[in-house]
Amino acid sequence: MKKHILLSLFALLLSFSMNAQSHPKDKHDHDHSEHADHDHGDHSHDNHKHDGKAHDDHAHGDHGCHFHHHPEGQEYTPKDVANTAFHHISDANVYSIGPWQIPLPCILYAPETGWDVFLSSKFKFKSTGHGDGYSAYKGYILDAGTVKRITDPSFPRDVDEVPLQGIIHKTEMVDGKEKTVAYACTGEAMYRTDPKSIADAGIFGGGISSFYDFSITKNVTSMIIVFFGMLWLFLRVAKSYVTRNGMAPKGLQSFIESIFVFIQDEVAKPFLGHKYLKYQPFLMAIFFFVLGLNLWGQIPFFGGANVTGNIGVTMVLAIFAFLVVNLSGNKHYWEHIIAMPGVPKWVLTILTPVEFLGIFIKPLTLMLRLFANITAGHMVIIVFVSLIFMFSKGGTSMAGGLGTAVGSTLLTIFMMAIELLVAFIQAFVFTILTASYLGAAVEEPHHH
Repeated sequence: MKKHILLSLFALLLSFSMNAQSHPKDKHDHDHSEHADHDHGDHSHDNHKHDGKAHDDHAHGDHGCHFHHHPEGQEYTPKDVANTAFHHISDANVYSIGPWQIPLPCILYAPETGWDVFLSSKFKFKSTGHGDGYSAYKGYILDAGTVKRITDPSFPRDVDEVPLQGIIHKTEMVDGKEKTVAYACTGEAMYRTDPKSIADAGIFGGGISSFYDFSITKNVTSMIIVFFGMLWLFLRVAKSYVTRNGMAPKGLQSFIESIFVFIQDEVAKPFLGHKYLKYQPFLMAIFFFVLGLNLWGQIPFFGGANVTGNIGVTMVLAIFAFLVVNLSGNKHYWEHIIAMPGVPKWVLTILTPVEFLGIFIKPLTLMLRLFANITAGHMVIIVFVSLIFMFSKGGTSMAGGLGTAVGSTLLTIFMMAIELLVAFIQAFVFTILTASYLGAAVEEPHHH
């Protein structure tokens, strides 16, 4: 039991550090740049035209500045739905319970200014809003729940708090790629911000920003809650085995024991044989940690965390599997990768690179499978709900909204039931694949 707790705690801490630097693409952070395509009271965002006069995008004044809202009569578009879905599955510096936003600790570092530690409430966001900060604090803003840093050197930095009139989003060419950039409006001017870092070496269109975010975000908060929840659960079950020694398990003890025995008998023993006891704590820690995070994300209106749908978290779990498998590999395992006995040398020139790549492909598939399945399920549910707002045209068409609500609600309930099943399946798949890789690494050679 102690091994399970220590492994889970270590996974939590490492996932937190990776999650701090791995974030969805900036456009996922509730990008409302599409408002530039709509008319806001004789006011176009594209060229900042007002009464026939064109203004430069960086011109002074509050033209185009707004916080996230939909003006009366404005229709929702498919782009609205996509951005809303990405917003709700992305990480944030606020924690949501229903319509309420709860501030979280921000731990930020910029080489020019050093460390800044404060609560996200410093951004003065509305408790029932989208998480938009109505005030810049120490050169940072809160854009749809996500901290961004103002990089414009003309921004007034002699005061800690600067009131904001709004935040707008613009699509710009950055390093040869189209990216959505947020601008903070103070009423006097618009100031460009730097998006969050994406530690992906540019593979997913990210890059390294001018600051580092080590904050206790929504996903990290969810991991902490799940960890302590699992800790309480296992300690209670362990106590039941002491107080009910020699008696048949019942209640929570019976439920956990059935899952534990299933993983032991159907996963650990078949793949690891007599060595299963050595690796069972690791397999159990992975299974229950992933399962706990998956189930926590299924609770409606309570955080809506998409932890295992964050590629930074799944990457850490995959790295654990990679290290344990390859550090446990015996001579027989490495021989079949580097120099397969009895295979001609000219064939080895082809097979050895393929086998060597397989060492890295296996954890990569573990990472992507869990990430993709959990993210897809969350997005489908959000899209089903968004259909109501699409067909009601943002609440202006009662008939369209009511007509869609019935079908959308039924589809959402069905999808949530599927997601509950997927939560168990993905935890099981991640565990059984890890066990199979471990079994291949520690398998003894068979002599015929």
